Amino acid sequence: MAKITTDYITLQQFLKLENIASSGGEAKILVSQLDIAVNGEKENRRGRKLYPGDEIVISGKRYTVEK
Repeated sequence: MAKITTDYITLQQFLKLENIASSGGEAKILVSQLDIAVNGEKENRRGRKLYPGDEIVISGKRYTVEK
């Protein structure tokens, strides 16, 4: 569960928030390497906007964005 204080965050920011990536550069690489789905659709854009209620699955682990 990732809590945000803005209307949305990017997938890259989400990876850093969840400590999956330690930097933007690492997040860029991970987005191309990991199996990531947002709301059931495969995603490989690090700039993808994530909103409260979105469900993200990264290599089988589920996360939900909350405000």
